[in-house]
Amino acid sequence: MVDAFVSFAVEKLGNFLIQEVALRRSLRENVQWLRNELLFMQSFFKDAEEKQVEDQRVQQWIFEISSIANDTVAILETYSSTNVAIKGSTNDGFASRLKSCACICRKETKLYNVGKEIQSLKTRIMDISRKRETYGIRNIDIIAGEGPSNRSNNRSALVRTLRRTTSYADDQDQIFVGFQEVIERFLAELLKEEPRRSVISIYGMGGIGKTTLARNLYNSPSLITSFPTRAWICVSQEFNTPDLLRNIIKSIQGCTKEILDLLEKMTERDLESYLRDLLKDRKYLLVVDDVWHKEAWESLKRAFPDSKNGCRVIITTRKEDVAESADEKGFAYKLRFLGQEESWDLFCKKLRHVGKFDNIGWSPAMEGIANEMVERCGGLPLAIVVLSGLLSHKKGLVEWKKVKAHLWRHIQNNSIEISHILSLSYNDLSTELKQCFLYFGIFPEDSVINTEKLMCLWMAEGFIPRVGERMEDVAEDFLNELVRRSLIQVAKTFW
Repeated sequence: MVDAFVSFAVEKLGNFLIQEVALRRSLRENVQWLRNELLFMQSFFKDAEEKQVEDQRVQQWIFEISSIANDTVAILETYSSTNVAIKGSTNDGFASRLKSCACICRKETKLYNVGKEIQSLKTRIMDISRKRETYGIRNIDIIAGEGPSNRSNNRSALVRTLRRTTSYADDQDQIFVGFQEVIERFLAELLKEEPRRSVISIYGMGGIGKTTLARNLYNSPSLITSFPTRAWICVSQEFNTPDLLRNIIKSIQGCTKEILDLLEKMTERDLESYLRDLLKDRKYLLVVDDVWHKEAWESLKRAFPDSKNGCRVIITTRKEDVAESADEKGFAYKLRFLGQEESWDLFCKKLRHVGKFDNIGWSPAMEGIANEMVERCGGLPLAIVVLSGLLSHKKGLVEWKKVKAHLWRHIQNNSIEISHILSLSYNDLSTELKQCFLYFGIFPEDSVINTEKLMCLWMAEGFIPRVGERMEDVAEDFLNELVRRSLIQVAKTFW
């Protein structure tokens, strides 16, 4: 993570030097020194990120560099915003010349303040350099021939590699393994001749496949035929009942300007009544995904009428008490872990899905290593899928052994923690991909993100390198790479 922060700060410092060509010599030298020092520090991050797990001092060292990078960006962005305001305040004539003189004074004051703050950052980074030597953090990148001088070449190589390997569009990531008997049982419950509105709950730990199972049921041809009205909402830990009600209404009625204007004016009670009227004569199937609290279901169910025509609701939750209390006469099912054979099947299908199964030089030794790692995933589908996404990017037995060695250091209760697989997958990303991945943090949990908007934001933030190809194409390649590594999930695909 720190690599992405520092790279962004380095880029901002470089842009500052280009834009402010007439800087005083002392300030220019300090800015250049800070940029070079941050570039140099980047070559130590790989070793530091490995050591921080066992050494809190190294963890603090990484935090201090992140703070300097963030402070650098804040200083330069504050200066840039005030500078734009100054440039935009000119008119013609004498008043204009008078304002120009005042603007020059204000700009010099701003530059003076920037100089003081950069000097303070310089002092802090010199202290961090001394700590690096004390903690024994090595320059792994230069040992591997990947130091700062090669970063621009590596960036171009990265884009060329992505152009070759990410030319697919995921069909909603519909890889589904196991649970066939569970699907049949759920379909029987959903389609049985029972007129009352009933609730079917799926519960289990995070990453076990609740949402994937619910999506598989939701898209089942027999359910599409049986339920003319269908809608899907995701609740999450922090929920807003009016927004959830609006989303159901929009998915049923569409998103015309008239409907959107009408819904925005409604209170929660108005929305509840409107949705009840909308559903009362319909046979509907609703999926209420990722429910964390009983109160969330209680606040929604009043809007779901029971017209005695066989309506159904599917709830997914991590909590057994939420599942059991949703409907006294309903059906609650705890999702099991995958068996070893199912786990291996999922792993192989995922490799084939990203087009890597035949290209990674599969060998008996690699199969043995993969089998061991998959077994230690404990039948948790998310861990298996992320592991396969990580290994799909690794070529050869040696690299697979490195992944195994890293994961084996973090085994607890004879299984690999999913957090360590995710951490390893994240650390395996390039700096550019890390920046793009971290950017998802600005969006609300479980929200569906428009990819066109996302890629435009990436480009506006300066995350997409200019390497001789259209930036839009590079941004799309980055997005596909994150999908291929199973770090983000495709919600919908449009053609």
